[in-house]
Amino acid sequence: MPCTLFVSDLHLGAGNPAAEQLFLQLLGGRARHADALYILGDLFEAWIGDDDDSLPGERICDALKNCTTSGVSVFIMHGNRDFLLGEQFMARSGASLLDDPAIIDLYGTPVLLTHGDLLCTDDTQYQAFRHQVRDPRWQQRFLARPLAERRRLAAGMRDASHAAKHHKPEAIMDVSSSSVTAMMQRHGVQRLIHGHTHRPAIHEFEIDGAAALRMVLGDWYTSSSLLECTPQGCRLESPLTV
Repeated sequence: MPCTLFVSDLHLGAGNPAAEQLFLQLLGGRARHADALYILGDLFEAWIGDDDDSLPGERICDALKNCTTSGVSVFIMHGNRDFLLGEQFMARSGASLLDDPAIIDLYGTPVLLTHGDLLCTDDTQYQAFRHQVRDPRWQQRFLARPLAERRRLAAGMRDASHAAKHHKPEAIMDVSSSSVTAMMQRHGVQRLIHGHTHRPAIHEFEIDGAAALRMVLGDWYTSSSLLECTPQGCRLESPLTV
């Protein structure tokens, strides 16, 4: 049966070898029977440039290449942790970089894909940081630094991010319902898939009187999450089975 798989927020390299092993099993097994695999951001806990030779980047790149060589289409979207994944990584892995947001045709239904951080508009501090680091000039200056310095800076940014979360209300780090509706209306869709919030669920609601779905992927820090879609519908697995 035709199927398409969606994952997000694996955060590989975060000291969780079980997540890496599970993803390698997915790439070597179940994903080989899918029409496509979509990775909606934060494949890695951090990515400081395509010249980074640290593990697990090399292992994951090789496994992705084996998967794409077998005929599976793999699409990767930038997350808030790995927005520096670039053309070299895509060429080596055989994956395609996906814009955020992007619309795909999922068995006859237009579906909007996004990492999810764009929808957390109540967190104005984060949105300002996102705007800064997504600036091509900022990225060019960062990538021009020596690799060791980039590692130190990335570690500092992660520490600052973790510290900031402790002082923010939970609600402010979730998506804004008005931003969800506005984005879906802007793109003319009734289906949305995203990650980032680490709150796996399928939400049913209405937009302009019509039924709508927001499908949220979970993270892989302590468990795992996968959305499988077929022409008959979508099923969220959390934890997933490979």
